[in-house]
Amino acid sequence: MTKRTKIILGALGVLLVGGTVAQSIAKNRAKATEVRIEAAGLQDLVASVTASGQVRPRTKVDISSDITGRITRLAVKDGDTVKEGQFLLQIDPTQFEAQVQRAEAALANARASAAQARANLLQARRDLERQQQILKTNAELVSTQEIERLETQLEVNEALVEAASENVKQAEASLKDARFQLSRTTIYAPMTGRVTRLNVEVGETAIMGTLNKDAATLLTISDMSILETKVKVDETDVSRIGVGDTALVQIDAFPDTTFRGEVVEISNSSVRAAGAAAASTDQAIDYEVTVRILNPPPSTRPDFSSTAKIITDTRTQVLAIPIIALTVREDAAQAQQDSAAGPRQTGPAVQVGKRDVEGVFVVNTDNTVTFRPVKVGIAGEKHFEVIRGLEPGERIVAGTYQAIRELKDGQLVKEQEQTTPTVAKEKKE
Repeated sequence: MTKRTKIILGALGVLLVGGTVAQSIAKNRAKATEVRIEAAGLQDLVASVTASGQVRPRTKVDISSDITGRITRLAVKDGDTVKEGQFLLQIDPTQFEAQVQRAEAALANARASAAQARANLLQARRDLERQQQILKTNAELVSTQEIERLETQLEVNEALVEAASENVKQAEASLKDARFQLSRTTIYAPMTGRVTRLNVEVGETAIMGTLNKDAATLLTISDMSILETKVKVDETDVSRIGVGDTALVQIDAFPDTTFRGEVVEISNSSVRAAGAAAASTDQAIDYEVTVRILNPPPSTRPDFSSTAKIITDTRTQVLAIPIIALTVREDAAQAQQDSAAGPRQTGPAVQVGKRDVEGVFVVNTDNTVTFRPVKVGIAGEKHFEVIRGLEPGERIVAGTYQAIRELKDGQLVKEQEQTTPTVAKEKKE
C-alpha cells in the first residue's frame, strides 16, 4: 500500500469518526427533555387557607308563637327595620280574653267567700267572748258544753277563713296565667334589627313553636351591624388557623370588592354530614371557622355566598421555588445502604419499605439534572419556602409536571422555547 493510499484511508477514517460523533451529539440533543428552567430567588410568601361559606348576622332571633291562633294583624314587611319593643303582629285574642274574664269572676267570687268567712269568724269569736263573760259573772247561766261548742265553732271558722284566703290566692294565680296567655297573642320585637324573613300573612294560623320549629317560625329579626361568614375548613388545615388571624373575604354579590375579616371562633367539634351515624374512614372531616367581616356594605343580605382566605403565616424575602418544581424520589443513600447490606429475610408476607424524600432537579452546567433533597417551609399560592438544600441563583427544573415526574439523575434537558402569542389580523378586502 502506497503512502498516498494510507493518507486517503486515514482521512476517510477521520471523516467517519467525525460524522459518527456529530450524529451522536445530534441524537443526544434530540433526546434532551424540554423543561422550564428557573433560577431560585427571594420572594415574599403568604400562607393561607381558603374555604367557602355563607354570610350570617352575628345575632338573629327566630320569632315563633307560644300559642295557636289566627293572625289578625301584621305590622311589618320583609326588610323593615324594627326597634326593640315595637309591635309586630297580633293573634286572635278572643278566646284568651274570655279566659281572663272567667278568671276575674272566679277571683271576685273567692274574695267574697273570704269576706264571708272572715265575718263568720268574727261572729263566732264574739259569741264565745260573750258566753265566757257570762260564765265569769254567773257560772250557773252557761254550761260547759256550750262553751266547748262555741270554741269548736271558732276553730271551724278560723279554718274556713284560711281556706278562703288560699282560694283567693289560687284565683289570683289563675287570673295571672290567663292574662299571660292573653299577652302571648301580641308579639313585640325582642331586639333592634332588620326583618330578614317573613313567613306569614294576615289570616294564616300560627302554631306553637314546640310542635315544629321550622314551620312555627313566623319571622326572623337580624342584627345586620355585625356580619360573619361561617366556613368549613378541612382537618389538615384547621390546626394552622388561630383566633385573631386576618382574613380576606370575597362575597359573590360584590365580585369586584374584597373585604377585611378576622377569625373570631373555631369549633372544637367537627361538622358531620346530616344523617351520618358515624364517620367512615373515607369521609372528609371539616371544622367550622367563624370569620367576622369588618367592613361589610350596607346592602349585604343574609345567606350571601362568600369565600374567606385566612392568612396563617407570612415570610419576607425568603428563598422560594415553584410548587410544581417540588417532587418526590426514593432516598438514594438509603437505597445504596440496602443494596450493600444484601437481601433481608423478612418472611413471605413482609416487605422492606422504601423511604421517599422531597427535592428538586438542579440543572448543571452541561444541561444534565441532579436530584437534590430540600426542606421546605410554608406554601404560598404558587411557591414553597426553601429552608435548606438550595442556594439563591441555582437553576432548577420548574415544569412541566409530566417532565418532572419522569426526570432521572443525569438526564439531559433543554429549555423550553418561549412562544409569544400573536394577534390575528383581520384580512382586508
